[in-house]
Amino acid sequence: MKKILVIDDLPENVFMLQDRLEHEGYEVLTAYDGFTGIDKAKNVLPDLILLDVMMPDITGFEVCNILVNDPLTKDIPIILVTAKSDAEDTKEGLEAGAFDYIKKPFNRIELLARVNSALKLSEAHKLILESEKRDTYLATVVTANHKIKQPLTLLSLSSAAIKRELNQDNISPEAILKRVRYIDIAIKEINDVLNQLNAIKNPILSNYTSNIKMVKVETNTDEINGNLD
Repeated sequence: MKKILVIDDLPENVFMLQDRLEHEGYEVLTAYDGFTGIDKAKNVLPDLILLDVMMPDITGFEVCNILVNDPLTKDIPIILVTAKSDAEDTKEGLEAGAFDYIKKPFNRIELLARVNSALKLSEAHKLILESEKRDTYLATVVTANHKIKQPLTLLSLSSAAIKRELNQDNISPEAILKRVRYIDIAIKEINDVLNQLNAIKNPILSNYTSNIKMVKVETNTDEINGNLD
């Protein structure tokens, strides 16, 4: 069941919206002032907010601006509900981040049409975000596998070389130390890749193959390439 938060300082307006929305099968939460509405939006994370513009403590424009700039609530669509009807008010509401604007008095058909439109857009946005998260996760796995494979190969070759050296009658400490240095280089390369992946805040994906993407990271593999010769 979709949750809709109604924020309005007039109980009669809240009752009217709550009655119409509950009749359509929505779960309706209520707040009678802007600050309570902000707290409830953050705690409940409703699917949609119907927000009155003219309130005594804090205006709907200010509430809207706070919610759309909070990472926790920024993706919740907000429909402003007001009796103010001039173009400047509409412009101010949309610039504050509102999804839509309903002017009082409104009829049931218009209200439900705008509510349904906002909820459909919100659902589509959530699906896009989930898809992007999934793509980023898969790209991170591919990137880690691709970037770490080469230093792992160096570790394997160095380990094999050390074992061969230890089986010699005359063991060369210099040869072993040389391979240990290669191991240190490979470990550093792996740590660098993991640290870069961990530090990424806004991942940028690039094509790895026609159907597979990678996360862009900068890794200096020149030294390893020389060591594999």
